[in-house]
Amino acid sequence: MSQPQMRVERDNSLTPPPAATGKLDQYFQISARGSTPRREVVAGVTTFMAMVYSVFVVPGMLGKAGFDVNAVFIAVCLTAAFGSLLMGFWAKLPIAVGCAISLTAFTAFDLVLGKGLSPAIALGAVFLMGLIFTAISVTGVRSWILQNLPAGVAHGTGVGIGLFLLMIASNDVGLVVKNAHAGLPVALGNITSFPVVMTIIGLAAIFGIEQRRVPGGILLVVIAISGVGLAFDPNVRFTGVFSWPQLSAPGQASLIGSMDLQGALSMAVLPSILALVMTAVFDATGTIRAVAGQAGQVDSKGYIHNGGKALTADSVSSIFSGLVGGAPAAAYIESGVGTAAGAKTGLTAVVVGLLFLALIFFSPLAGLVPSYATAPALMYVGLLMLGGVAHMSMDDKMDTLAGLVCAVFILLSCNIATGIMLGFCTLVIGRVVAGEWRKLNVGTVSIAVALAVFYAGGWAI
Repeated sequence: MSQPQMRVERDNSLTPPPAATGKLDQYFQISARGSTPRREVVAGVTTFMAMVYSVFVVPGMLGKAGFDVNAVFIAVCLTAAFGSLLMGFWAKLPIAVGCAISLTAFTAFDLVLGKGLSPAIALGAVFLMGLIFTAISVTGVRSWILQNLPAGVAHGTGVGIGLFLLMIASNDVGLVVKNAHAGLPVALGNITSFPVVMTIIGLAAIFGIEQRRVPGGILLVVIAISGVGLAFDPNVRFTGVFSWPQLSAPGQASLIGSMDLQGALSMAVLPSILALVMTAVFDATGTIRAVAGQAGQVDSKGYIHNGGKALTADSVSSIFSGLVGGAPAAAYIESGVGTAAGAKTGLTAVVVGLLFLALIFFSPLAGLVPSYATAPALMYVGLLMLGGVAHMSMDDKMDTLAGLVCAVFILLSCNIATGIMLGFCTLVIGRVVAGEWRKLNVGTVSIAVALAVFYAGGWAI
């Protein structure tokens, strides 16, 4: 028997409302979902520390494209705060939102440096992408995609994202590096370097502390490794605590509201906007499904609790990001670090949002968390997500193999949308060749064809 298809629940709860133990508990249904306020807060802090790197990575990439780095830093913080608060208060799911790294790279290196667009036009493209993305979410197109997501591809997406996280974390600390010689594209890095050693020790420590069921164990490991880095790593320096936000560098205008919509509506830019939308639809949608599943917010029929609101919340965040001068927003897979720490409700996302809002004033502290402090947490989450293989049923071999294709090629292509495209296409073609075309539905075939045309046309990111 195949697994049930993924569907999106609009507003109904997975369980009846509990007897309220407080306004906070009642609003976020903390007790009903088997959690506690303390656990949700700790998970929120843990998620924040796992994704705080974005406030350095995103400004760095956009800075190379001529954006004001100080202004982008503020935009990244505001976008993460807005998106996470909206996700937490409205969708009530433990999913953090921020400027997507992959879409940031496309904005900086393809739109601006590649096509020679100005930062203002690029921001206009981000804003229009957000409008289209939101329209797709509000009208139910994204929900329809989830409803027609085959079980194998749904589980394969989670497994693939887990592998992707392992690759990201390993590369970030230098455990796995680009192969400079002939042969395979990657090679083993310097395994005796300080970042690699600390990462391995941190990962092992998380194994042990989670086995002991210590509350906030992942966060404790992140803090401990950061402390070791401060003591022994000259690259980790204390530069202060408080800093007033800078909306722009001296002599430069603020990026807030500086988008050029007329320039973004040109025929030269519109294909790139559609590429942003198409990638975000499958990337962010796959992430929401994976994290919600890990948090236990997917019921036996495959419905995501408040899934429709979650899909809309992350798409609206891209509109906001374009307004304040940031990159396209999306649900962050690092939210899985929080669910691994026990997050089950929107309170976790609210904590993340508030911390990003505070970071605007405490930016020097963000530099105290080195990459090798958060890498073990990302690796741990990635390993947990590999457990999705257990949900693949060999009773439907075709469905399972397509899911494995999806998982493997998310890693090999370093692109979630590419893995999903190959999963859909191999499933449809395989069913037809095997004479099992009656097991296909119009939705699955339509999505496979749309993805194939999108990639064949050269519009993929």
